Amino acid sequence: MSVDLVPDDLWARVAPLLPPRSARRYRYPGRKPVDDRVALAGIIFVLRTNVAWRDVPAEKIGCSGVTCWRRLREWTEAGVWPRLHEMLLTELRAAGMLEMNDVAVDGSHVRALKGGLTPGPRRSTGVVPAASTM
Repeated sequence: MSVDLVPDDLWARVAPLLPPRSARRYRYPGRKPVDDRVALAGIIFVLRTNVAWRDVPAEKIGCSGVTCWRRLREWTEAGVWPRLHEMLLTELRAAGMLEMNDVAVDGSHVRALKGGLTPGPRRSTGVVPAASTM
């Protein structure tokens, strides 16, 4: 099933962007790490089926959902996804398949500052207290 989720052309684009795996310890090496392609298949499975990480079928994918989630976190911290996005956009532009005249820009994910930026101090709009008459 993992071969269906990660075709060779996708893997050829993603593999060079992934950070190298650290070497295993000589003493107490632990379990062998899961292949990156298998972990990517698990990530794509979660994205396509919208299941929870704990519900990834390890017998079909080849690794647990927790392993896939950890790799997703590692690759996100390493900046794999923005580089992949940039590479795909470059390929689309080179092939003439990206038409920039038909784009929509959405700024809803940008946090709106309350009141925006102010040029200077604001004047008070409250009631002015009366002067003391003593």
